[in-house]
Amino acid sequence: MPLISVTRLRIRSWRYFLPFVWQTSKSARQAERSAGFLGGRLLRNRKNTFWTLTVWQDEAAMNAFRSGAAHGRVMRKLLEWCDEAAVVHWRQETPDLPSWPDAHRRMMKDGWASKVSHPSAAHKSNQIPPPEPSRIEQALKPRLER
Repeated sequence: MPLISVTRLRIRSWRYFLPFVWQTSKSARQAERSAGFLGGRLLRNRKNTFWTLTVWQDEAAMNAFRSGAAHGRVMRKLLEWCDEAAVVHWRQETPDLPSWPDAHRRMMKDGWASKVSHPSAAHKSNQIPPPEPSRIEQALKPRLER
């Protein structure tokens, strides 16, 4: 059964914005070229908030991506760069991408806060506003090199 992974990150200062966007771009390319990646979306909301929604063949494929290459290196920086971070994973019958409202419902029901060095009050109280529709959304497609 496919594994769905959703993250929400809020960048705590404009000084981290450009490095974050650059690293997000590198991590997105890494995901698209990862074995077991089935699709995804990235969404930018106001207040430097970013959502990711990815679908993986299985947990092993997602874990290999998470700890490898660009994504593995940037994860350590997110402790300092973010003041809010949350994640949720679940399995579903099909590899279809859930809607953003469905992703938010799962985040609120089964998600957990990730560690950040400078947590906001919202992070401490597990307040996670729903994702907002945005023109700044990117689809991710598998692009395995042949």
